[in-house]
Amino acid sequence: MTHYLAIFLFALAATITPGPNNIMIMSSGLNYGFRRSIPHLLGICLGFPAMVIMVGMGLGLLFEQYPLLHKGIKVLGTLYLIYLSWLIATAPVSSMDVNEGKPLSFTNAVLFQWVNPKAWVMITGAVAAYTTTGDNLHIQVLVITAAFLIVAFPCVSTWLIFGVTLRKYLANQTIHRMFNVLMALLLLASVLPVILELVSNPRQLSH
Repeated sequence: MTHYLAIFLFALAATITPGPNNIMIMSSGLNYGFRRSIPHLLGICLGFPAMVIMVGMGLGLLFEQYPLLHKGIKVLGTLYLIYLSWLIATAPVSSMDVNEGKPLSFTNAVLFQWVNPKAWVMITGAVAAYTTTGDNLHIQVLVITAAFLIVAFPCVSTWLIFGVTLRKYLANQTIHRMFNVLMALLLLASVLPVILELVSNPRQLSH
């Protein structure tokens, strides 16, 4: 149960924090309204989980054949997520400045996930941190995918529907920094069970 909660918290923190997807959908809502932004919204909410499955299944096969690879990626992924938390907490407020020329189509939003660096970091980190080679990796990847699918629509829709309000509030440097720190702490909290596992049971990570 604790492991599932950690996965959910990770997916929530990863999805709600400012990033390319959320900044772009916020801008689309501001400039083009809700209706014209629906294809973009669906492309994010469905395209990212689809990418999780495809990337996760491929990594899963490698982990089954090379358990030590899983252990190494798990350590590196956890360290990178900690580093990412620091980047979020210290992100400059100017990162919210964005100017999109036109709303993305569904297809373009789906394809954008594959060139989104945050998407690669989150998927690699999630699969490495929240899977074990002793269990069915396909099921574990599906659980991670389900977590992202559950949080995607409410989180991304929030940026779309309340884009104008969020942008006005986040224009205040103090509130913007507080928001970033809160999201960074939430991301760290989601990784804490994995850190404890790495520290307390280092020999069991590859089993």
